[in-house]
Parts: sequence; structure tokens; C-alpha cells
Amino acid sequence: MLTDLNVSVFLATRTLQRGGTIRTFLNIIIIALVLTNMIFLPSVIGGAIDSFNQQNIDYITSDVIVKPREDKQYIDDLDTVLAKINRAPGVARASAHYAMPSSITFKEHTVAIAVTTFRPRDEIEVTTLHNEIADGEFLGSGDHDGILLGILLAGHKDTSKDFYDSLGGVQVGDSVTVRYENGVVKDYRVKGIFNTKSYIVDYNAFITWDEMNQVLGTENNQALEILVKGETDSAPATVKQSILEYGVGEDVKTWDEALPSAVTDSVESFSIINQITVFGSLIIAIVLIFVMTTIKAFQNRKQIGILKAIGMKPQVIINSYVIQVMFICLLGTLLGLLIFGLMVLYFTAFPIEFPDGNVTPHVQIMTLLENTFLLFVSSAIAGFIPAWRITRENILDAMRGG
Repeated sequence: MLTDLNVSVFLATRTLQRGGTIRTFLNIIIIALVLTNMIFLPSVIGGAIDSFNQQNIDYITSDVIVKPREDKQYIDDLDTVLAKINRAPGVARASAHYAMPSSITFKEHTVAIAVTTFRPRDEIEVTTLHNEIADGEFLGSGDHDGILLGILLAGHKDTSKDFYDSLGGVQVGDSVTVRYENGVVKDYRVKGIFNTKSYIVDYNAFITWDEMNQVLGTENNQALEILVKGETDSAPATVKQSILEYGVGEDVKTWDEALPSAVTDSVESFSIINQITVFGSLIIAIVLIFVMTTIKAFQNRKQIGILKAIGMKPQVIINSYVIQVMFICLLGTLLGLLIFGLMVLYFTAFPIEFPDGNVTPHVQIMTLLENTFLLFVSSAIAGFIPAWRITRENILDAMRGG
């Protein structure tokens, strides 16, 4: 067995040496590019999904989000609920949100939108919205005449550049008029404009909790939702369980449980795209290896016939071709990993700019190993078949080269 393997290695080495350095090098490059294609696109898609999930945690749900009970519109007795949540082990801080349908007017532009309110001190500890102020300042607890607008809501002076209806290029310091659902009309100075690069978040308007109390004419003790930030070493699922154990009867979900079904469906669609990409790359590799081995085997038909005539086992000859393929695949894989590593380093330093955020490739080791394994298996099969067919040929026909 060991002797046969040594002979196969010797034959493979001699065939590669006689096959031409340039041809072998080109095959290695193609395998490298195939592997790069197999793992780079999935890593970019994975990075885009990670970016979306992080935006969701940073600005929309935090680690855990508490919603009203199924039969309720709001979370009632807010102070009591917040006290329970903030006492629960693993909770760093909770921030309550309340929203009222309104319309915002700036000059001749009017946008119907729900104005959301929060307590700035709580919000700073729970979300990272305060870090994304593109112009102006974040809201302070004592602000009664200030409003915070998303960049998509503020818009451009040339409204044809806007994705949605906007306020036509409102800037920090400008005055906007808000007409609330309860009939209250108030003017606010735009204190800050934020840009998170999230289509969902950047089309919002925020005021302080104290200001909303004045709009309502009473001390508000209701919330539309409560965002809960867990401590650094606490998993969202653990924080959720802790909140439930402390007697909070509202609808409590971790950030991933709160994702809309449309988002989950989109992630599944991306997975299908990944699979198609991997399958297409494997087909390219199989065709390349098959054609390469077939041409090489036909060129060496006479030598194969002679080897069989002197008693060489067909399996030894087949193994020599498989070893050639594995050697080319190994070098191609190493070169492909080098190319991929350089691309990851580059796009980590200079992220890919998407409209909804910057994306850096997310490398999953298991995916990398699986794709590399599939490439080797496919290459081995593609190298085996033509070699097996040639070795089955009649010895005299092979020696004649007919």
C-alpha cells in the first residue's frame, strides 16, 4: 500500500514537471480565485447582516425590548414597571419611549410622523443615538423648546434627493412647527440632526419626556416601549428571564426575537444567495479540474498504456492524477486564503459603504473550513473521473495513441 502511494507520488511529480510551469501556475490562480469567490461574497453578506443587527441593538431595541401586553396599547403604571426592570439582575439601565402622532412643518413642507419622547439621561445609557449627532447637540433633560431630527426627516433643499417626504433641508437652529394629535401646536428649535445610516431610525423626531408632559398637560405614566440595556457580561436571554422573574408581565423580547418576520425572511434569502454562489463556484472548479485532467490524461495515453503493459496497477495511475489535482488545489487554496486575507484587511480599514451603513466582511471559520473542504472533495472527484476512464482503455489502443 505504501509502495503504491510512493509510486503515485513519483508519477504525479514527474507529470507536473513535464506539464509546464505556466499552465500549472494558471490553474493554481484559477483555483485561488474560485475559493476567494466562494468565501468573500458570503463574508460581505454576513457583514451586512451583522451591521443591520448591530444598528437594531444600538438604536431600536437595545438588548431587550418590553412592549405592551397583547390586549393593551401602552405599558401602564410605567414607574412601577421601570423600577422592577432596573432592579432585575443583569440590567444596566432601561429607557422608556412614548410617541404621539403629529405633523411637523417647516416652511412649505409638512410631514406626518409620530414624535417620540424619552428621558435623555436614560437614553444615553441604553442606546448610542447620542454618538451619531451629525450636526448640533443631543437633547438635554431640561430642553423644552428643542427637537432632535433624523437626517432623512430633515431632508435636502432639493427634495428629489430624498428617499421619503422630508422637511426640505431643515438645519440646526431652524424653527419647526409640530401639531400634535391632541390639538396642541408648538414651535421648536432644531437642536440636533442625527445620522445613524439606518432607514428606520433616521426618519424620526425626538423631544424630551418633560416636554411631552407639557404637551399632554399631565405627568405621563405610560410608555409605548421600554428599551433595556444589559450589563456587559449578561446575555440578552438571561436579562429577559431576569426581568420576567421580577414580575414584569408585559411582552418581553430579546433583540433577535423582536426582529420583524420580513427581516428574518431577508436573512434566509441571503443564505440562499450564499448557497448559490458556493454551488456556482464549485461547478467552475469541477469543470476546470475535469478539463485539465482530461487533456493531460489524453496527452499521456501512450505512457499510461506502457505503464499498464509493464504491470502498473490502474489504481496507482489514477492516484497519481488525483495527487496532481490535490497539489494544485492545495497551492490554489493557500493563494486564495492569502488573497482573501488581504481583502479582509483592506475592507476592514476601508469599509464598503452601503446606503444603510458601512460593512466590513465577517469571516466565519466554520464556513471557511466547509467551503475549503467542498473544494478539495469536488476537485478530487473531478480529477478521478477522467483518469479512471483513460485507465480502462485497451492497452494496445492506448499505446498506439488512437
